[in-house]
Amino acid sequence: QVQPVESGGGLVQAGGSLRLSCAASGRTFTNYAMGWFRQAPGKEREFVAAITWGGGRTYYADSVKGRFTISRDNAEKMVNLQMNSLKPEDTAVYYCAAAKGPWELPRSVADFGSRGQGTQVTVSS
Repeated sequence: QVQPVESGGGLVQAGGSLRLSCAASGRTFTNYAMGWFRQAPGKEREFVAAITWGGGRTYYADSVKGRFTISRDNAEKMVNLQMNSLKPEDTAVYYCAAAKGPWELPRSVADFGSRGQGTQVTVSS
């Protein structure tokens, strides 16, 4: 099992950037695709991005494509989310999560298994 822990959230003005990091524990980290989803107040959870176990493929929600970049470092067991050109509608709690099973690629929130406790991102207008 992979257990993620997020860090790096905060307050930023619209148009600014933030980098979220996720430290993962578990001996099988390299077998799992990882990703991020978010939840804004009063809204359903939303898939943000995912990256395959080797880091060779990435997937993004249309709402963040071209602005966010997901990456991973398997040696350090880290997953990062670089967020540029932030908008007020990006305000949410962001969760790092592992795919439900090894060698599975998350395409929606339902495809994620273990997740961290979340980190708040607030974008002011």
